[in-house]
Amino acid sequence: MRAAFIHSPKLEEYQYPLECPFRTERAALTRKALISMDLLGGEGRAEVPFEPADRDTLLGFHTASYLAALEAAGSGQLDLDALNMGLGTPDCPIFRGMYEYAALACGASITGAKLLLADKADVAFNLSGGYHHAHASRAGGFCYLNDVVLACTHLAEAGKRVLFLDIDVHHCDGVQVAFYRRKDVLTMSFHESPRTLFPGTGTEDEIGEGDGRGYTVNVPFPAGLYDEAFLKAFRAIAAPIIGAFQPDVIVLEIGMDMLAGDPLAHLSLTNNAHAEVVEYLKGLGLPVLVLGGGGYNVRNTVRGWALAWSIFCGEGGADDDLSIGFGGVFLETTDWRGGLRDRILVPSTEVQREIEPLVDATIERVKASVFPLHGL
Repeated sequence: MRAAFIHSPKLEEYQYPLECPFRTERAALTRKALISMDLLGGEGRAEVPFEPADRDTLLGFHTASYLAALEAAGSGQLDLDALNMGLGTPDCPIFRGMYEYAALACGASITGAKLLLADKADVAFNLSGGYHHAHASRAGGFCYLNDVVLACTHLAEAGKRVLFLDIDVHHCDGVQVAFYRRKDVLTMSFHESPRTLFPGTGTEDEIGEGDGRGYTVNVPFPAGLYDEAFLKAFRAIAAPIIGAFQPDVIVLEIGMDMLAGDPLAHLSLTNNAHAEVVEYLKGLGLPVLVLGGGGYNVRNTVRGWALAWSIFCGEGGADDDLSIGFGGVFLETTDWRGGLRDRILVPSTEVQREIEPLVDATIERVKASVFPLHGL
């Protein structure tokens, strides 16, 4: 596949406050890892520069009053209206240049969408994207501007049927609201249950309204979820619905906060599960825009994203050893032979007995509520 890695040194100029767990440097570290492993250059692979999204583009989803408040807050001016818009909270802290950084992330995602529309790439990566919690006039969950909505809208307005597939551990509440009454963008989210995790939305009965009824699909998981249980649900739900919807293009949010050891979530996946999803999407032969999303164990996140890139580029299969150079990125040595793939985690019999019936019940609820609306 022709692969575009969308990045700019300008993205590296901004950081959330140190006490905030969100790390903007993850994309740059992934780029560094890919260069170290000779996975970024070569035939069919390219780095692509971009410009920040301009005001008119951002107004395609966000309100003018919110954009003004966000820009002012980033310059040190925070008033009561801005606080009511979710700015200045622990998960949406104020930092200098926050508007500029968010506009850059949106510009990168829109650039990826344009590359796909122009048939200049088969897969475009913006690992600084995936801000799926931002609403039209409210910030939330480390997200200030919603690049996902802007990119999906750009693709839909070009006449494409868009599948937004979200495998971040958190539900994509901002994206869901934006497309809840539309059928040209199907929003499908696999995430931890709202009973145990922010933002508290994304139950199986949230399926869209009006023309969009059936075009929102939510698959919430219990804490402790492991690879095979996740993949069972993905195979049972994603493949049939995608087959019925027949998208022209896919936007994938590949958050690595589903992985075991993430400090902000409670699932126990390995990146082998993400790898299977990537292999499946690659096999569909459709253009894909990949957005980073969450992931708060930085090393695990970088490895998972690098693995996804390598698979889309035709490497990184289960039998490939892509370890040379990666150790040098983090350990200042090439002696580490762990590779990009996580070791397999085998759940205990007790955990399987607890999780499996819960996942089976979720699958059946989704099938009962959504499948008939797609003729399944």
